Amino acid sequence: MTEASARRGLFFVLSGPAGVGKNSVMNRLREHEPDVHFAVTATTRDPRPGEREGVDYYFKSQAALRGLLERGELLEHATVHGRLYGVPLDPIREALGRGADVFVQVDVQGMRTIRRRIPAAVTLFLYVPKLEDLADRLQQRATESPDELARRLATAVDEIDQLAEFDYAVPNPQGELEQAVADVQAIIRAERRRARPRLAEIDPDDRA
Repeated sequence: MTEASARRGLFFVLSGPAGVGKNSVMNRLREHEPDVHFAVTATTRDPRPGEREGVDYYFKSQAALRGLLERGELLEHATVHGRLYGVPLDPIREALGRGADVFVQVDVQGMRTIRRRIPAAVTLFLYVPKLEDLADRLQQRATESPDELARRLATAVDEIDQLAEFDYAVPNPQGELEQAVADVQAIIRAERRRARPRLAEIDPDDRA
């Protein structure tokens, strides 16, 4: 019997402001943690260059994603800068049911919803220590208008102020992605070795 099949899974939440490198960290974790189930968020926005359907996001129409929401089939959802985002529940139920650990990437608002529905969720806040570096990253993406860029930076400042709500804070300075990934892996190992692991249970009576 493997360690994963001997227990229920753990539930990890990676959050942080736009532009801090959440996608990059998740992509590296997929390479290093093959036994973890990486939940994919669905969104109504268009794909950015290089984003892959079913890996980075599920790209859905407004009607399709609203349908999942109305049926209670989203773990959490949020409207961010006019676009709907949500995490489908079915793949998560299946993964936890077979004892796999689950990792999901959401914004700070989504973390709060997930923690309400899964009190045992392990929450990680990814951040860039220097705000000017975050502004540079967002500008280099060239995916936001000047107004959207200003909104994202203002939101980032507000979200950084919420860091104390999280279990862990992981810095991701420019050029140090591998260290950030190693830090996250160390957290995963530590949580698996807890004497009383925080095993995930989804509250069926509490919807996003």
